Amino acid sequence: MTTPQILIVAILTATMALFLWGKFRHDIVALASLMACVVAGLVPTEAAFAGFGHPAVITVACVLILSQGLQTTGAVDWLARTILPRTAGRTGSLAALMGLGALLSGFMNNVGAMALLMPVAVQVSGRLDMTPGQVLMPLAFATILGGMTTLIGTPPNLIVSGFRAEAGLGQFAMFDFAPVGVAVALCGVAFIILIGWRLVPRRKSVSDGDFATGAYMTEVRVPDDSKAVGLTLRAFESEIADSEAQVIAMVRNEVRITAPHGNRSIRAGDILVLEADVDALAETLSVFGITLEEQKTSSVEADKPDKADDDDTGKSKRDAEIVLRELAVLPASTIVGRSARDLRLRTRYGLNLLAVAREGHPPRARLRTLKLKSGDLLMMQGPAEALSDFANDTGCVPLGARELRIPDKRMALIAGAIMLLSVGIVTFGLLPAAAAFTLGVIATMVLRTVPPRSVYTAIDWPVIVLLGALIPVAGALQTTGAADVLAQFLVGTIAQGNAVAALAVVLITTMFLSDVMNNAATAAVLCPIAIGIAATLGVNPDSFLMAVAIGASCAFLTPIGHQNNTLILGPGGFGFGDYWRLGLPLELVVVVVSLPLLLVVWPL
Repeated sequence: MTTPQILIVAILTATMALFLWGKFRHDIVALASLMACVVAGLVPTEAAFAGFGHPAVITVACVLILSQGLQTTGAVDWLARTILPRTAGRTGSLAALMGLGALLSGFMNNVGAMALLMPVAVQVSGRLDMTPGQVLMPLAFATILGGMTTLIGTPPNLIVSGFRAEAGLGQFAMFDFAPVGVAVALCGVAFIILIGWRLVPRRKSVSDGDFATGAYMTEVRVPDDSKAVGLTLRAFESEIADSEAQVIAMVRNEVRITAPHGNRSIRAGDILVLEADVDALAETLSVFGITLEEQKTSSVEADKPDKADDDDTGKSKRDAEIVLRELAVLPASTIVGRSARDLRLRTRYGLNLLAVAREGHPPRARLRTLKLKSGDLLMMQGPAEALSDFANDTGCVPLGARELRIPDKRMALIAGAIMLLSVGIVTFGLLPAAAAFTLGVIATMVLRTVPPRSVYTAIDWPVIVLLGALIPVAGALQTTGAADVLAQFLVGTIAQGNAVAALAVVLITTMFLSDVMNNAATAAVLCPIAIGIAATLGVNPDSFLMAVAIGASCAFLTPIGHQNNTLILGPGGFGFGDYWRLGLPLELVVVVVSLPLLLVVWPL
């Protein structure tokens, strides 16, 4: 191997290692990889940021905005109410929900489709006497499967199409992915509905439609007259043993004591950090006469006069209905990495963050300084309107009834028409995808199906940066000849020169990498190698590019492979090792179905 080839392989190896480590955000790792290539002379300085003008990047951004229009106008809510049965049995309800999720994901961002249907899934789980996770995980996987059916269904398809164009073969058409993608999606969804949901571990029981979100971490203050004063922590926990609540820390005189000894006595004014579900928390508060720390603090502040609390009609915000609501933090939410103190929840929104549920070990920080993460569940208190504003501004998903999107039939029809027209322009080859969907975005802004202030917040910028940075890196893999070297290694050493075996290797390798690193990054890295393998064997490169597209869309083994998997981590009460139980059989179904179809539809 030449020096440039060694350098690009080393940079990509380090990049994938950082993706797997998960210490840094994917977009930061991608930018670092791009800069390493620039410094090493593998990517010309003038072409370093050309990836941000790549048609795939432009199309992804535009589709996200158009998807937002379908959400905010209530078009998808109307579709859900129309299609989803209210009285069907388990199989019928799951089939309708999974089918709708897969269908929507073919024409809008699949993370958006998942976020829209998440509250519906929770309600369906209660009616069917299933845990939320037993419906949420199948729905997440169905929306991922649906994305592989069209050009715009998922970023990897757009990336694959872009690399095909750069290879001089032209871009894939809107529904070129459908012959294989639809068959794989149908078989995958059928497997989930009939068998797969039974493989999802039951983490929490559901009754009376309540959403069991798992354990919350919250802080409670012990007042002077509480029954808890004088008790040891061991005695305190024994009183609430049936509720499975536990004390994970204590704050005394502003000093946090992690894992305090059971013989330590509780004093008035102590703050106990509890891990408990919603019902256990309520029981603990009532039994011992203790109060939520954040709620206590806010009530004191509310007693202070504040003229800003009164609007022009003289009505005080404190007269508004105060509600409790659970919100899930989306991967692209603006509050990721920020704390309640950073967000100034009380001064900006008049809200209290009462508790946080997080998968894994309990957070060590105080509640007001805790840095929020993707997948966290927030228990928040405040006026219903303020909670709605907060969810809209930050991109969180309410886990109760959806009051946030007020359906507007006229605007919903306009949003649907814009999306259909854009898809039609691409389908009939009147304009390239990037241009067609850009026109759709212009129409969206002019007709205001998406509020102007929400146009840019609708874009998942970390994904855009990731794509824009990795496309030149993947180009360097080709220009240095490293892709051809890797292709020859895979063909000669692993596939032994057999084209069908090589196709299987590409498909399985892509699926594996997509499970442990971002699917868009996987597609960008594997496309040059796939084209190189096809050239080495002298066969049709479309077969291998389609294998990359299918494999990159099938991340079912881990919560980090796809944003939809991350989104259900907290609400489903799942752990890292819970995904493979359904994910591994589903990936086997994908391989068994897609491999022969690839050979038939895209013959070698």
